[in-house]
Amino acid sequence: MRVWINQPAKADPAKPVRLVLYALPNGNTIEWTIGKKPGPGDDWHFDIQHIGAQTRWLRAAETDVTLAVAYLEATNRAWPTWRRQNDPKDTRIREIVDQVKGRFAGRKLSVVLTGHSGGGSFTFGYLNGVEAIPADVERIAFLDSNYAYDSAKGHADKLATWLKGGTNRVLSVLAYHDSIALLNGKTFVSEAGGTWGRSHAMEQDLGERFALAKAEDAEWENYLGLEGRVRFLLRKNPKREILHTQQVEWNGFIHAMAMNTPMEDAGYRYFGERAYGKWIGD
Repeated sequence: MRVWINQPAKADPAKPVRLVLYALPNGNTIEWTIGKKPGPGDDWHFDIQHIGAQTRWLRAAETDVTLAVAYLEATNRAWPTWRRQNDPKDTRIREIVDQVKGRFAGRKLSVVLTGHSGGGSFTFGYLNGVEAIPADVERIAFLDSNYAYDSAKGHADKLATWLKGGTNRVLSVLAYHDSIALLNGKTFVSEAGGTWGRSHAMEQDLGERFALAKAEDAEWENYLGLEGRVRFLLRKNPKREILHTQQVEWNGFIHAMAMNTPMEDAGYRYFGERAYGKWIGD
């Protein structure tokens, strides 16, 4: 695997570090995920996620922390396959996380576990490999990526215990109704197996452990719990479109990081125009 850690060149050592572990979506490289202004002959993948530009937006909006992003790319560009072939007992992912955290030894450190698409498999591999989610994990965010959620593996119990253990801990889940989306006129994920189904399974399981309130309109299903620290934002899909990558491109990473903070909905709109345009590098 490859790990690429991006942090400000002149970071203030007195500021706490927020380390984001961003597991890449299936089929993508680190360079594509960071993104850049597309030029003649460039691969189209450079212009669909822009985690680099969204990170710069976040750094400009919140200046009291040092935001570092560790991009995690599986050798075969697919974390679900990598886990099956290289880490069937989910022990290596825990070691990888510890090694990356070790790069910031001696600093006040908080951790965010996130990723897009198949990158969610990395997060669940980590949950499988620890008896309890460590206290330094402050946020877990799924960007249309919770396919591997399984309460039978203890995921709901571990998430609920972690969430109840500190008021700074946030769980955000972004997904859309993928089971009715059409590719060449046909559906391509099951009602239960896509992120729409897995998100509902997760909110139902967590709803048995603490209260979740549902709000709904023509476009969204929104589930909130623990005074907003738990948020499921699920996009309805009456046009049966494929919105998998757009959830990231349309300020998805910003929103996943900003939920339940003063930055939420300040200067951007989830599923709106790119708020980070001026931050896209060459």
